[in-house]
Amino acid sequence: MSVTLLAGTATASVAVASETPAAAPATALAPTAPVENLIVGYKSSASEASSNSAAADDATAKGKKAGKKAKFDRRLGTGAALVNLGGTVAPAEAADVMAQFRADPDVAYVEPDTRAYATAVTPNDTEYAKQWDLFESTAGMNVPAAWDKTTGSGVTVAVIDTGYVAHSDAAPNVVAGYDFISTASYARDGGGRDSNPADEGDWNATDGECGLGSKASNSSWHGTHVAGTIAAATNNSKGIAGIAYNAKIQPVRVLGKCGGSTSDIVDAITWASGGSVAGVPANATPAKVINMSLGGPGACGTSYQNAINAAVARGTTVVVAAGNSNADAAGYSPASCNNVINVAASNRAGDRSYYSNYGSIIDIAAPGGETRRATDTPGTVTTPENAILSTLNAGTTTPGAEIYKPYQGTSMAAPHIAGLAALLKSANSALTPAQIETAIKNNARPLAGTCTGGCGAGLADAAATVAAVTSTPPAPAFENTTDVTIGDNTTVESPITVTGKTGNAPAALKVGVNIVHTYIGDLKVDLIAPDGSVYTLHNRTGSGTDNINQVYTVNASSEVANGTWKLRVNDNAGGDTGKIDSWNLTF
Repeated sequence: MSVTLLAGTATASVAVASETPAAAPATALAPTAPVENLIVGYKSSASEASSNSAAADDATAKGKKAGKKAKFDRRLGTGAALVNLGGTVAPAEAADVMAQFRADPDVAYVEPDTRAYATAVTPNDTEYAKQWDLFESTAGMNVPAAWDKTTGSGVTVAVIDTGYVAHSDAAPNVVAGYDFISTASYARDGGGRDSNPADEGDWNATDGECGLGSKASNSSWHGTHVAGTIAAATNNSKGIAGIAYNAKIQPVRVLGKCGGSTSDIVDAITWASGGSVAGVPANATPAKVINMSLGGPGACGTSYQNAINAAVARGTTVVVAAGNSNADAAGYSPASCNNVINVAASNRAGDRSYYSNYGSIIDIAAPGGETRRATDTPGTVTTPENAILSTLNAGTTTPGAEIYKPYQGTSMAAPHIAGLAALLKSANSALTPAQIETAIKNNARPLAGTCTGGCGAGLADAAATVAAVTSTPPAPAFENTTDVTIGDNTTVESPITVTGKTGNAPAALKVGVNIVHTYIGDLKVDLIAPDGSVYTLHNRTGSGTDNINQVYTVNASSEVANGTWKLRVNDNAGGDTGKIDSWNLTF
């Protein structure tokens, strides 16, 4: 199967202050803005250091000397006294009161109670104003408000795509990747797989070159565009701002001339997530997030699913584009695979982008933009300002000068979610892929417009999602870790009793299953609801593949959440045995 990129063109105790400040400033702090309070540190030998009444008397006296009202407010945790000036006063008036305290040998220090502000100011990147997808209230993803808490530090995002063509706005965040294109003619680099993921161009010179119906086209530099959205350098006075701008990008090349093969992509998923691939050196910086803005027609195959399951089991969140065929995403792969975050595209008005795939299998929507309206002539670029601006290259075939250019597509939507996943993982390193997906979906907001066919939980909201995972721990899963032996031709069950939930289970109940077995094609795995309803998770597929380790999504909205749920496993053949190692439910 060949896949292609998914982008269109375009108190009680009192602390005592120390005798001497820990680090006296070279120059005493002077107020430079209106002041409401002062912070006064007394030497430990002074009665004001331990007595609130003494501190109150002292504040009043010194205020009178300066011709101002001064009143003891409270004791800080450090032992210092907070002195209120009776309202906001000018810097010079505050300085007069401070001078009275400084003249007192019992005072160790006095300084204005200044204000601090969020450090995530508007980036100074020259093209940032064009990045509506990050900040506009109607259909932007509310990214800037998340930067106060996290910018992606410590997280590597693998971009499994066309590779990377050098761009100074992305280069500071690029780490070593790999070229997994195994056929030299498609790779255009004179050989097969190698350690250089440079994008050599994916142009087609003539119609039909890549199969019946294929058209001649220029190089897309698609992977570089995706990389910029995720983690372009930010506050560097040039270009664009990346969503997780302190994360690292790992370019993993799988798409070249005429797209890419499933076999190469499967190996890329394995390697990027820290797995072993024969003949390929180990990945020194395994990715905690994978972005795949690629796909093709057909339901998810076993090869894709096994690779994705293994990546998720290693702790890697896998984000995929839904596809650009204005069709049900269930008919496209890897969008239809389990254990992925499947992303549809929305436009600047908050509607589903006209080209975006849709359906019940969609998890979330993110800005993908539109370089033209649905009614405009195909191939035209009439509304570039409504597309997603990112890093690119001017070369029509081989690399040329670096540029910025707007593209549209679910290829552009997916990296918004990959960037958000990196922000979440950076903010809370304990988050699992399932918890990251749940957090993104639970904190989405409704699309401002419409989505015919289904756009999952709605439009992702970066600030709300980051706030959710940093303010409270993610909701724990109900779990059973007791081993249950699976013998030949037997049926076994493992129960989980759910309590404390209100109403019905969700439409996207997550069922995490870890079964150790040497031939999963023998197994039928069902989730049994408290009322006996059966939901089949796995039905004798996978042939001789070892083990089931994945998270299934079940529409259990008709089931009461509280009660005893069971995982039932039926072994239908002889010769291979195993066990239910663990399983869990996440509501």
